[in-house]
Amino acid sequence: MILAQLTDTHVKVRGKLAYRKIDTAAHLARAVATLNALDPQPDLVALTGDLVDFGKPAEYEHLREILGPLRAPCLLLPGNHDDRGELRAAFPEHDYLPRTGFLQYATDCGPLRLVALDTVIPMRGDGELCAERLAWLDRTLAAAPERPTVVMMHHPPFVTGIAHMDKLGLAGKEGFAAVIARHRQVERIICGHVHRSIQCRIVHTIASTCPASCHQVALDLRPDGPSAFVLEPPGYQLHQWIDGAGLITHTAVIGDFDGPYPFYDAAGRLID
Repeated sequence: MILAQLTDTHVKVRGKLAYRKIDTAAHLARAVATLNALDPQPDLVALTGDLVDFGKPAEYEHLREILGPLRAPCLLLPGNHDDRGELRAAFPEHDYLPRTGFLQYATDCGPLRLVALDTVIPMRGDGELCAERLAWLDRTLAAAPERPTVVMMHHPPFVTGIAHMDKLGLAGKEGFAAVIARHRQVERIICGHVHRSIQCRIVHTIASTCPASCHQVALDLRPDGPSAFVLEPPGYQLHQWIDGAGLITHTAVIGDFDGPYPFYDAAGRLID
């Protein structure tokens, strides 16, 4: 079973660039084409928040259009740039999305259970896991203790070392870790928000962030590092469940590159 992850797509209204620099719609279209060309195909694509840039209906309409050619089914999760009501309205056929309240849910895909957790505080960049959301997560994980589970969320439940992003971090990390500690079936916690690939241990499992499909946050670990982005290659992740091995994650870049070239010649000799 292969779960593809895209994140922080930041789609804007048609013709508008993010930060007057980045054509996020074109980047997402290339990401969709990249996933469509994979063999084997992903069983499911998870988009872990900041789907659009300002939560506008016209942005969600544009997002729908770009995602239309995607071959694999997709799951949507809000980020701090999203609007819950507008997201629901734009994707009414996504009936796993609750019609009221937090946009969080659980669904099964092959051997895995996917639990999506809403970390959004409306109109703010930082996130929160309040008592209500943590109680929901605890109940939801307790309902299937034997099934390998991936928890999906926008804000990562750890400090990244990128100071300006940590100022927009997640409140309730300690309570979240306490819930995860009670549920050993959690194989991975996959997140967005930081526009980089980062990993951190959370109790018995690993939490990770995925590169954005467009611009990346600058890798600057100075305590006073400025808020800035770079045009490093956009990326995605593939989380593959292998029986007997567990969940294996591959981070890949989006773009056209030379190759693949063989290591060995026709006689089986290493090419010198």
